[in-house]
This record gives sequence, C-alpha cells and structure tokens, in this order.
Amino acid sequence: MTSVNRSVDVLIVGAGPAGLAAAARLAAAGAGRVEVLERERAAGGVPRHCARGGFDGLTGPAFSRRAVRAAERAGAVLRTGVGATGWAGPLTLEVTAPTGPEEVTARAVVLATGARERPRSARLVPGSRPAGVLSTGELQQSVELFGLRRERIGRRAVVVGSDPIARHAVRTLRRARVPVAAVVADRPYGPWLPGPVLRGATVLELVGRGRLSGVLVRGADGRTALLRCDTVVFTGDWLPDHELARAGGVSLDPATRGPSVDGALRTAVPGVFAAGNLLRGVEPGTVAAAEGRAVADAVLAHLAGAPWPQPGLALRPEGALRWLTPSRLRPAAPAPTLLLRPEARLAQPVLTVRQDGRLLHERRLPALLEPHRSLRHPAVWAPDADRAGGPVTLTLTLTP
Repeated sequence: MTSVNRSVDVLIVGAGPAGLAAAARLAAAGAGRVEVLERERAAGGVPRHCARGGFDGLTGPAFSRRAVRAAERAGAVLRTGVGATGWAGPLTLEVTAPTGPEEVTARAVVLATGARERPRSARLVPGSRPAGVLSTGELQQSVELFGLRRERIGRRAVVVGSDPIARHAVRTLRRARVPVAAVVADRPYGPWLPGPVLRGATVLELVGRGRLSGVLVRGADGRTALLRCDTVVFTGDWLPDHELARAGGVSLDPATRGPSVDGALRTAVPGVFAAGNLLRGVEPGTVAAAEGRAVADAVLAHLAGAPWPQPGLALRPEGALRWLTPSRLRPAAPAPTLLLRPEARLAQPVLTVRQDGRLLHERRLPALLEPHRSLRHPAVWAPDADRAGGPVTLTLTLTP
C-alpha cells in the first residue's frame, strides 16, 4: 500500500499529560498545525485509569479529560489509534493509521511516549508463568476502564512493591472487591502501605499451573513462606518507552535510559524534543504536564528560527544518586532546575558537584530523600561550569 505524505508544523507523539500540555500551549500560541499521535483508543495517558486524586485537585480521569479539552479547544489535532512506527527522514515519521500508512514531516517533533512497567519476565521471577500475574497498568485498566470485578480478576491477591504505586494497587483491588493477602515490599522502609505488609521481603517464585495458586516469599529474617493467592500484581519498576527515540538516532542517558536532553528539553538531533516520563520513567502526571508546557516554549523558539545549539556538557550521577534530568548542561543558557533521584533513603545527604576535579558546589540538603520521590534542585552552580571542560558529576553522600 502506498504511503500518504503529509506535512505539519509540530508533530507530537504521545497524548499523555506531557504531549497534551505541549499541544495546548503550541496551538494557542499560533504554532501552525499541531498534530498529536496516540496509539491508544483514547487520549489522556496513564491518568485515564487512575481513579485516585492528586492530579491538581482532580482524579486521574478528570485530569485527562481537562487536558484533552484544552488541547482541542486550542486547535490541536488529536489522532487516536494512530502509531508512529519509525523514521523516514530526520523529521519525517512513518505512521500507521486505520486509513493506511503515512509519512508525516514536521518542522519540529516532540517525543512524549511516556514510560511502561518492566514485565514480570524481565524481573527474573521464576515460575511457570501462570494466569493471574498482572502489572499495575493491567490492573487499573481492567478495573477503571473495563469495570472488571472479583469474579474476573481474582479471589485473593498479593501486591509486590515498596512505592506509593503499591498503595494505589491495593486500593484498586479493594474497589474491585478482591481481598489482599499481603503487600511484599523489598525495602525495609518506605511510604505507608495498607497492611499486612512484609517489609524487606523478596518474591522467590510464582507457583501454579494454568492459574496462579501462590507466591513463595523470603522474609527479612531469611525464612520462606507460601502466600496463597490466585492473583499477583507487580508494581513500579518503570522504564522509558524509548524505542522510537532510539530508532531516530536520539542518544539515551545511561542512567535514566531516556533521551538525553538539555534544560530546554532539546535532544542532540536538531528539531527533535523530548518531554514527560519518556525522560526517566515515572513522575506524577502534573510534573509531566509542566514539562510539556516548558517544551512548548522551546519549540516556539525553534520555529521562530533560534539556532540549534551543540549538545553541551554531560551531567553524570555518582555515589548514591541514581539519576538526574535533564542530563545535559549548556553553560551559556539559564541555569536549569534538575530532578534528582537517590538510590536509597538518605537523611540530609551532601550534594557535591565537580568538573574535572574542580569543586563547583557543595551543600547539605535539608531533607530526607526517598528512592520513590525526586528532589528538585536549582543548578545555581551552572554558570561556574567550564563549557570547554569535561562532564559535570553530581554526587550524594552522607558525609561531606
């Protein structure tokens, strides 16, 4: 079948919080034809099936509906059930639509493809792969979008995870009238979780043939026990959905596995931007939406003829710092605000910033850092970085 060739001004891939926020701002600012591609049947992203609150005072579905309305009222074109499958050129995407294949060329491309949960197979949990093994997203879609209840989901569940997402999974199961036998949390600490909670425990094996019959768990004391259940929900462990970015030659940050971007959310590929949870896995929808609005400003500058700068200095996490975004620094640009994520719980750690052995900044952070929550850090030290020097390293330690 012959592809249809079309041109737009801005092509946004992904109609989650970041993509919709970018589309609304760009269309309202007169950026020309702003088109958003979404492979799912409906726009709105993950918040569509998060019935809880915490989205700017709204539930997830209400937050998504508001974002969709804002983009459409601004004049953006939302196309659902349409996926970008590859690249036919530097700013030309191969698109699969219900009407057939297309090649869409844009003056600017915004990648906002979000994140996905690591599957059970990739978590290296042994077992016979019985039915009844779910991710958080599968559970939430089953309950919130399709209205499934106990007779379709299961009669007794175990939730695996240490982050707040595990708490939301328990609440979703309870709304579906599925009793929760236990929450298996691998960390000995963490946010409050509905009980019973097995802290510092590890899932050793999934037991059952045809249908799950239990989960073999090793507790913090080293003893093992079989938790009888017919459903297990693995939560957290998010990965950036970066396949399209990689196919387009966008370099990835080794720590986040998302696109490497500067403070304006530009990638190293001229005309290609990235925003939202594609950058590092999961952050709240409100954070992703804020990045969508921020990337729109950078896109408008690009459309107005602003030159595409060199990649700039790499920012590298060390010590107890798991990752940071953005991961590149342009010394001549305004100092960005970074998101920092620690490897473990740290009480008032010291943040040290160095370049080529030279100390740029050192400060004790007056906070308790948690591995499930990011810290916002204004890069006040950025003007002191040598634009001709080597990478800038950021380190978290418990002692100066």
